[in-house]
Amino acid sequence: MKESSRFRLLTGFLLCVHLLGLVMLSLFRLAEYLSLQGHISVSTGASPAQAFLRGVWFDNVVGCYILVAPLVVCLITATFTYGSHVIRKYATIFIAVLYILAFAVSAANIPYYAYFAKNINSSIFNWFGYVGTTAGMIVGETSYWLYICLFLFLAVGYIVLIRQLYHYYDKKIEKLTSDSLSAKPLMVRAIVSLLLIGLCVFGIRGRVGYNPIKVSEAYYCNDPFLNQLGIAPAFNLLTSCLDDLRPENQELHLMPYQKAIANARHSLDITGDCDSAHVLRRHISPDTVSPSRPNIIIILMESMSGAFLQTLGQKERVTPTLDSLYQVSWAFTNFYSAGIHTNHGITATLYSFPALMKRNLMKGTVTPRRQGLPTILKEQGYHNMFFMTHEAQYDNMNAFLHTNGYDNIYAQEDYPVSERVNAFGVSDHFLFEYGLKTINEKAKEGKPWMATLLTISNHPPYVIPDWFKPHSTNEEFQIVEYADWCIGDFLRKAHQQSWYKNTLFVILADHGKIVGDINSELPESYNHVPLIIFGPNVNARQDTQLATQVDVMPTILGLLGVSYDFDGFGINLSQKQRDMVFYTADDQIIGRDSHARYIYIPTTKQEFREGTPKVDFNLLKQYAFSMIQTAEFMQQHTLP
Repeated sequence: MKESSRFRLLTGFLLCVHLLGLVMLSLFRLAEYLSLQGHISVSTGASPAQAFLRGVWFDNVVGCYILVAPLVVCLITATFTYGSHVIRKYATIFIAVLYILAFAVSAANIPYYAYFAKNINSSIFNWFGYVGTTAGMIVGETSYWLYICLFLFLAVGYIVLIRQLYHYYDKKIEKLTSDSLSAKPLMVRAIVSLLLIGLCVFGIRGRVGYNPIKVSEAYYCNDPFLNQLGIAPAFNLLTSCLDDLRPENQELHLMPYQKAIANARHSLDITGDCDSAHVLRRHISPDTVSPSRPNIIIILMESMSGAFLQTLGQKERVTPTLDSLYQVSWAFTNFYSAGIHTNHGITATLYSFPALMKRNLMKGTVTPRRQGLPTILKEQGYHNMFFMTHEAQYDNMNAFLHTNGYDNIYAQEDYPVSERVNAFGVSDHFLFEYGLKTINEKAKEGKPWMATLLTISNHPPYVIPDWFKPHSTNEEFQIVEYADWCIGDFLRKAHQQSWYKNTLFVILADHGKIVGDINSELPESYNHVPLIIFGPNVNARQDTQLATQVDVMPTILGLLGVSYDFDGFGINLSQKQRDMVFYTADDQIIGRDSHARYIYIPTTKQEFREGTPKVDFNLLKQYAFSMIQTAEFMQQHTLP
């Protein structure tokens, strides 16, 4: 017998155990598909095969988590010929127990999805406090018996098969003498062990790239069931539990919910009975209906603080495009971002939902569903496209945007590898070139569309193409010059297209950044950002009224003359004006008017008052607290 035969047989056994586990998990997925295929939209046109392929991918992550500890113990001991019958036995039992738990989660996921239309998540632990009731429900509901039987059948089948594998390999291993401890075979076994352990760790990570695998990778179409079918239920459950433990996801307690909701409704002029499931629900009817359905282009510029614009106070001219647009558009001089992260800018701008400090509102125990500009326009017959420079799963964007109204997501995976310049993907100029080409193809179909383009260049690490020659000697200003030039170049090329005259353009920042000296508890440049709107039926003017990103959605729909039910925090800026605005910055909550700011840090309960002493700071405090606490209520209690 050749050297290292016992070692090779052991690695073969572990590989077979791993593959057997993947096969069983795939059978549970097949059972889910057959049981719930009625949930698939008739018009989706998506192939279920994609969901199954992604499912194997996610199952492999779960399998590698289960395998990694036994693999390390078995291979290291076998490398030095200490591998014994007892070690293999307990490694097999360890693997079998964890796989059976994964099978139980997969079986439970079928009725769970049938009832909640979402994969099993940490919310199931709420039932553990009512053991008797929960057990009675499971046993008493006859429709669950099928899935209990499915679990028992496949779990028993798995136990039988893994025992047969164990006995088959164990007998063959025990018949052989111990492997050689001489230098060469020992080194070979050590190298092979390290490679296999490395592959298992890579399997846990799930992919190459900037981020490890996330649930967002499973989303490939517009059908919620097929997207979630590809997510391993055990992976989803584990991920949701870890999300719940994050400090930023803990519930805020600024004031009683009832008082906060009453104050928020009053601030937004909402009258009538309050629906406890939709506390800010009101019906919006347009003053006028647009004679045509204009296309919409929304450009969210990365970190474009208003402090970079000459129009808003910058001495150096680094944004000639944006400054020129301020002279010919409906442009706002007192506009503020909802938070200081990209996910905040997206959820506030497109869905009129404010930032809740550090919390990423595009993630969650399950991918959140929100009513917003994309979902309403989709109902109006629009085709919605989102273009980003980086990986689609970053910040759970792929899953969130597919779930909430976008038909197509274009990201780093769609672009040539040669165009990637850093960890955040491609440069702005390529994003706009790709976006323009795709928009032109879509425009040929004659259907109204919305395109959202999220830039990245003004985010470290800065990459300025060699062919671009900035005027400034300041590196931070140079990248702003480049980002501004890309906007101008895109608009010049767009102006030559037939769809241009019937397109509404909205340009703003996802958030600001610190520009210049830090002279206050929260630098103004972090949230003070530009907002520029131009296109059909938009009168050019500089608007000095207070506004925030949550106002963008109702303002655009107002320009389009769309009627809809609204749950958001924004106002139509062409009809109403704000006396105060609110926003957050990680650990800070801010209420402000035209003269002063109130800043509060919940973790330390510190308060900061900046501005005119005559201002009623308590009014700003109550306003900001009411809005944030109402958003917290909607996040915790009414999110579908």
